[in-house]
Amino acid sequence: MAESTRLVDLVQSGIDAFLDDRHPILAEIAPDLAPFIDYSRDLLKGGKRFRALFCYWGWQAVSGGTTGFDPSAFDGDGSERTSDDLAAVVLAASALEIFHAAALVHDDIMDNSDTRRGRPAAHKRFEKLHSDGRWNGSARGFGQSSALLLGDLLLGWSDELFDRGIHRLPSESARLDSRREFNLMRTEVTVGQYLDILEEQAWQSFPEAGQLSRAERVIVYKSAKYSIEAPLAIGAALGDGSAEQVRALRDFGLPLGIAFQLRDDILGVFGDPEMTGKPSGDDLREGKRTVLIALARTLLTPNATRLLDELLGDPELSAQQVSMLQTSIRGCGAVDEVERIIEQNVRTALAAIAAAPISSAAKTQLAALAETVAKRSA
Repeated sequence: MAESTRLVDLVQSGIDAFLDDRHPILAEIAPDLAPFIDYSRDLLKGGKRFRALFCYWGWQAVSGGTTGFDPSAFDGDGSERTSDDLAAVVLAASALEIFHAAALVHDDIMDNSDTRRGRPAAHKRFEKLHSDGRWNGSARGFGQSSALLLGDLLLGWSDELFDRGIHRLPSESARLDSRREFNLMRTEVTVGQYLDILEEQAWQSFPEAGQLSRAERVIVYKSAKYSIEAPLAIGAALGDGSAEQVRALRDFGLPLGIAFQLRDDILGVFGDPEMTGKPSGDDLREGKRTVLIALARTLLTPNATRLLDELLGDPELSAQQVSMLQTSIRGCGAVDEVERIIEQNVRTALAAIAAAPISSAAKTQLAALAETVAKRSA
């Protein structure tokens, strides 16, 4: 995985350089804007970089280029000194990570999440600014409004960086196709987020029999496509991949993206806070109507289902109540069923690339990433 490690380092360097470039622009407007840069740096420091990696290996899968690259051939902003498709890929991959950061900021506001990666979420940091300064008005309102603007700013910056990348491509069709894939991703994840909050708020208005299918729809559009399928398709578009190659990568990416989110759903209920950076049972307090919850409701006794419905979404759930719900969900077999679905989706994903017309190096790396995605603990 040395090549992936070098790619991750380049992406981090590119992001850091981009924020360095934006810092004086904000500083010239007003010193009060320093938190926008500071919080962006913290949010974009580290992380698993799955989207960047899938973008890169989507490109590598179709480009036929040699594996391995020399980081010394890149400037500080992550762009290569010589015009090369690889520079475009690194910049596009960096843009995907900034887009992801924007989505996290907005997601934490909508979910009322206090933490992100073990530290206060952006809206809570802005809220603390207000409280520490003893300013007028609502600290909570200021925090949410400010974080909303931070997320919007990051969305704009991701677009700038993506354009910087695709403009380095010599192929007009690659520029157009990758931009089209990027735009589609933005639409899908935005409406997927709406479907998620709709499910949390309006689930009782829909037929009971459709709960599982609605939860699966949320997984596909809120997470699976944007986490894995879209980065792969964007990478393949950057490399001018054929329709057959892109289709194979999509057939790999979607089921793996579903497995990715299903693992997230398990971690959201049972994850170790030291590993996830979020309190144990956070999804229970937020009222997430996930596939795990939908399956549990079909397996629990009627009384246990009513209790789950009553407690799910209560932000004041005690540690004892969380533990009780965890025991019920695990005891009814819902976790085992989700694990089975994860394994099935990983098998489906791997089968999609087994005979696909893509590079052998990419097949190896994508298979390794599939294992990491499906079995991660954070």
